Amino acid sequence: MTRDPLTLPSTASLTQAAGAMRDNNIGAVLVVDGNSQLAGIVTDRDITVRAIADGQDPNKVPLSRIVSKPEHTLSPNDPVDRAVELMGSNYVRRIPVVEGGRAVGIVSLGDLAAVRDPKSVLGQISTAPSTH
Repeated sequence: MTRDPLTLPSTASLTQAAGAMRDNNIGAVLVVDGNSQLAGIVTDRDITVRAIADGQDPNKVPLSRIVSKPEHTLSPNDPVDRAVELMGSNYVRRIPVVEGGRAVGIVSLGDLAAVRDPKSVLGQISTAPSTH
């Protein structure tokens, strides 16, 4: 799990989210509402496919317009097998880790590969230092 994930308010623009992803070398941000409660997740692909491809202005579109509300979350105490089960059965690559409604982490497919199969190609890619 990645602790203390990057969160942005639902009012942030797509441009702000894309810049934050670039600056932090990540592919997703967790979106929070005005009470800092998890509202959902936005990925770099969401920005491209749900907004840019439709001709929407990324400087004007708030994250609330394209956010995906997670059907499933994990608690910090859930075992790794629970994350594997949820990702496999729901075909998702990331699952927020929530405690008391607040995002405290995120588990990605790469995190699981690094833990479960570190010698696999995905495990090696996931643990390699960033080149950017």
